[in-house]
This record gives sequence, C-alpha cells and structure tokens, in this order.
Amino acid sequence: MEKIAVIGAGIMGNGIAQVAAEGNYQVILYDVNPEGLDRGIKRIEKTLSRNVEKGKIEKAEADAIRERIRPTSSIEELKEVDMVIEAIIEQIEPKKKLFAELDQICKPSTIFASNTSGLSITEMAAAVERSGQVIGMHFFNPVPVMQLVEIIRGEQTSDETVEVAHKVAQQFNKTAISVKEAPLFAVNRILTPMINEAIFVLSEGIASAEDIDKGMMLGASHPIGPLALTDLIGLDTMLFVAETLYNETNDSKYRPAPLLKQYVRAGKLGRKSGEGFFKYD
Repeated sequence: MEKIAVIGAGIMGNGIAQVAAEGNYQVILYDVNPEGLDRGIKRIEKTLSRNVEKGKIEKAEADAIRERIRPTSSIEELKEVDMVIEAIIEQIEPKKKLFAELDQICKPSTIFASNTSGLSITEMAAAVERSGQVIGMHFFNPVPVMQLVEIIRGEQTSDETVEVAHKVAQQFNKTAISVKEAPLFAVNRILTPMINEAIFVLSEGIASAEDIDKGMMLGASHPIGPLALTDLIGLDTMLFVAETLYNETNDSKYRPAPLLKQYVRAGKLGRKSGEGFFKYD
C-alpha cells in the first residue's frame, strides 16, 4: 500500500488527502472540477502553513507533505493506485457510478473505500466486480483534527480488506472502530437523534437555542452544542441525514423535527448561509 487516490477535493476530500500524505503515502487528489481542485489544494497549503506558524511541524516537513499530493482532473491517472477513497456528493447513485467506472480503470488489487456517513456499502459493492474489496471509511470533519474513523464492513467485504483499511487508518494517525453496516452506522446513528431532539426542545419552547447548547456543553461536557453543531454541518445536510435514518428504519422515533424542515425551506442552512439556529457574520 503505497499510493492512494482521494476523489473529491471538497472539505472532506482535501482533508483526507492531507492526512494520507502526512502518513507518507503518495496521494493523487482527483476532482472533475479544476476550480474545485485548485481550492482544495490551496486549503491544504493554508492548513499546513498554519501548522508551521503554530510550531506543530517544521516547514521542511510541511513542504514534503505537500509534495506527496498530486492534483489531477484525469481519472485515467488513478489506474495504478492501491486504494481509492471517494469523498463525493452524499448520494448513492453517483457513488455507484463512480465505482463502476473505476472498476474498469484501476488494477484488480485496488481497494475501493467510501467516506459516506451512512449510505449502504453493500449496495455500492454490488455495482462492481471486486465487491470483496469495497469498504466504508467514514472520516469526521475537520479530518486533520478529528481522530476517529469508522471502518464499515459491507455484506461482501473480505477480511483482508477490513485488515488493510484498519492499517491505513493507523498510518493516517487515526483511531478506527469497526462497525457493521446499518443506517448511519454507529456515531451518526447516536448523534442524529440527539440533534433532532434538541430541535424538538427548541420548537416546543422548552429552552432557548443558547440555553440548549449551554446545557449540553456544561452538563454533558460536549465541546459544541447540538444546535451550533447543526449550523456547522449545514441544516440541509442534517435534514438529509435524518430523513435517511427515518426512511431506512421506518421508525417514527427518528422522524425529522418539523422546525428543521421549516428552516431548510426558508434557506436558513447554518454557517454557509449566514443564519441557522444562530446568526453569523
């Protein structure tokens, strides 16, 4: 395992590319959008520069990390990589289409990993011939900071693929946990209902947004309140995740809070729109 491709140069993708390079892998960062690719590379460079300024790493080390990342908009350049980690749009069909295309391009031994936060690894694996080599590797945002990776095994995933994924996560200086495939896996399965319940508490007038977050930070030792976290994630993303859990389980206890739907319809998406449960400059 020497060369890793990361597909998608957005916030998650460029973060994964950075930690892969920090783990001494040669990294190809691929994105169909050259402008998005350029933004991703600049974000990595900015993060590395900030780490040098803070004294976390030496400039020579930062330069070496950057040199191990090669950006490209040509998917054919991924044919010799040992592992692909996709971090594209969180929809099952584009991920299946991507893996099917890569199945014809990459060498037979290449492992396909998805950074999905809750979609079916089993369904993705069914789209390719190498179904035993498809696995979930769910990183958390921001990737260079957050230590956890969920390793998700699909129905077809081989023991060898699971072992390799754990070793790669370790090389990325991350801590991995093993999770069986289920709607939203483990962490988001627990986190999403908590956030949804916080929105219900707000909508019922039980406490203000400020007091809900203050209560969870001081009373449960959370580093950020559930409503501020939703603003960071994006209310539209949170609604999509909540609806995925509800639709997959058909369990009424997971129904998305109506206030969340209302805010999304009003364009209150959180930090990215300037307003969600809180207002931002």
